[in-house]
Amino acid sequence: MYAIIATGGKQYRVKEGDVIFVEKLNANEGDTVEVSEVLAVVGSKGGLKLGAPTVEGAKVTLKVMGQGKGKKIIVFKYKPKKNYRRKTGHRQPYTKVSVEKIEA
Repeated sequence: MYAIIATGGKQYRVKEGDVIFVEKLNANEGDTVEVSEVLAVVGSKGGLKLGAPTVEGAKVTLKVMGQGKGKKIIVFKYKPKKNYRRKTGHRQPYTKVSVEKIEA
C-alpha cells in the first residue's frame, strides 16, 4: 500500500516505513504530523483511489526524526568587463520524517 502526498509544494510517493526528506516543517523532533493532502492511494491488492484534487478522509501520519540543512550551493553573479562579482551560498532547510501510517 502506498500513497502520493503533497507537502511543501512537492509531491512524494510514500509507503509505511519510508524515511523521506521534506521541506522544513514547524515541528520538533519526535512530534507526529498528519498530512491530509493525499492525492492518490493504492491498496495492497492494487485498488486505486484518485482524488479530485484530494482523496476524501485519507491521511498520512508522519513522525519527525530531525531537522537539518542540505548541501551548500554556490550562487555566483558577475557581469563581464564591469568588475561586478557577488558570491553567496545557500543551504536549504529540510525535515527528516518517517511514514508511520497510511489511512485511506
